[in-house]
Amino acid sequence: MKSLKTPPIFCCPPLLAGRLTETEAASAAVLFRVLGEPARLQLLSLIAAQPSGEVCACELVESLGLSQPTVSHHLKVMYEAGLLQKERRGTWIYYRIVQSQLVSLRSVLT
Repeated sequence: MKSLKTPPIFCCPPLLAGRLTETEAASAAVLFRVLGEPARLQLLSLIAAQPSGEVCACELVESLGLSQPTVSHHLKVMYEAGLLQKERRGTWIYYRIVQSQLVSLRSVLT
């Protein structure tokens, strides 16, 4: 009796479009490490949810229930990693997400 060979059936598309280069993987790893802190993920989501796309650092302290120095530290880490842009307006600093960084992270995940 002959065994029939059938081609494999793929029910789902591949998870990634292609293999990451060493540089892409290193860049993504830095961003994921920064976002590995729950408070930073919360900050990112709060900023992203703003209709204007930006928020004053002073507004984030109350929203998260964290101290001002703690929020400032997390924002600084995210800024230095390239996830956020900042703009000083008088005595206040406003933060905005760097869209290209989110696109990069999204491309790693999809």
